[in-house]
Amino acid sequence: MSSIKRFFAVTAIAGSVLWIGCDQSKAELDSTKAQLQTVTAERDGLKTQLDSANQQVASLRQQVADLTAKAAAAAAPAPTPAPAEEKKDAKKGGKHAAKPEPKPAAAEAAKPAVAPSTGPATETRKGRGHF
Repeated sequence: MSSIKRFFAVTAIAGSVLWIGCDQSKAELDSTKAQLQTVTAERDGLKTQLDSANQQVASLRQQVADLTAKAAAAAAPAPTPAPAEEKKDAKKGGKHAAKPEPKPAAAEAAKPAVAPSTGPATETRKGRGHF
């Protein structure tokens, strides 16, 4: 009978220790849950701000592209008709009249600028001794 009493005594002591331990961890669990809710709410708010900022960036990039296109269009010289006096002089002179010289600025503007190559050399090496 003494072994049964010991068993119940040990079980009662162990149960009371576990019950007291659960109370302490329950308070910690509750505070952790509250902290998790706070952090989750803060994260959701930051995500909303990020989405808003990304939309603003996209809108501003579109505005920059539009303004750049408008500036390029404004900077491009408009085609101007030849003055009427030059046409009259050319008709009077006949075959031997001086031909009007083409404008070099217009010819240079029409040519696209070619950037220098930064890649490997275009010639290929042949034969022995090339690595």
